[in-house]
Amino acid sequence: MSALAETALAGLGDAERAAVMIMLLEEDQAAQILSQLGPEELALLGEKMCSLGDISPDQITQAISGFVNSAQQQGISARGRNDHVRRVMTKAVGALKGENLMQKILPEGAVTGPAIELARWLTPQALIPLVKGEHPQAIAVLLVQLDAQVAAEVLHALKPDEQTQVVHRVATLGPISGDTVTMLETLLEQRIAQRHGKGVLSMGGAKQAADIINQAGKAAEKRIMPELNKIDKALAKAIEGEMFKFEHLFALDPQAMGALLREVESEVLIDALKGTAEESRDVFFRAMSSRAADGVKDEIAARGRLKMAEVLEAQKAIVTIARRLAVDGVIQFGAGGGDDDYV
Repeated sequence: MSALAETALAGLGDAERAAVMIMLLEEDQAAQILSQLGPEELALLGEKMCSLGDISPDQITQAISGFVNSAQQQGISARGRNDHVRRVMTKAVGALKGENLMQKILPEGAVTGPAIELARWLTPQALIPLVKGEHPQAIAVLLVQLDAQVAAEVLHALKPDEQTQVVHRVATLGPISGDTVTMLETLLEQRIAQRHGKGVLSMGGAKQAADIINQAGKAAEKRIMPELNKIDKALAKAIEGEMFKFEHLFALDPQAMGALLREVESEVLIDALKGTAEESRDVFFRAMSSRAADGVKDEIAARGRLKMAEVLEAQKAIVTIARRLAVDGVIQFGAGGGDDDYV
């Protein structure tokens, strides 16, 4: 190392090292750290940041080394760690969500945890009876803690006028007092006790199992489903039915949809689309010529009233064809994750 570099390193004090470390961060990260300092500390650090001039690679190395050496000498005490993590989580996501995170990180010896935490694991079918007839504010406080899809299903089960009130309160909740959370906790405990006593609440099910397998990927499906069929054929069939529904066809691109439609009889398609929302029919029409699409639309309009059972039977027939084409590799459905495509 040159004498000039050694002199520069020797003159870099703690304040200068701190200034270098701050300048290595992104602006938002630096601002978050600086917001925790007092006026005198901010003034000193700002002065050093402005007066350092050009910062050499050696000075950056020294600043980082000084930080590492300090950490090695002092370590990080475990005393008060839980409270520290709780404060950080609270600052990051707010008091309510932060406390829920801590309940997951540090369960207090209970198998199920508090009623609110338990509610986050329940199916919509189990949650809906617990909140029906309750004040929109209480429902809103619960919904903001649920997965968005679960919250949507619970909301959908409410009366139309209640839905509007609940959404309004969700959008305007702001800070929530501890008393409000306690009241919700008490309410859920009472409702759970009334409906289930000390029995086990209904959780999971074929749909949840199917969702997990879908996300795990096609390879996982090939491993799991044959073995599950050996254990319980009826359950395997129920899960398979949830894994692939008519709605999944809406994700097909025009090329794949075209390959599917070539295998589907016109009468079956018309019956299936008769019970499908108009906006969802477009994925089928885009795979046809404009003339063919107009013809199908006319047939749908001319078709008389159908029983829902007839619509479902037609949709099931198309799903069966789609599954066969997927097994043959003609069409594919991409999973959100996992090790392969899924069907």
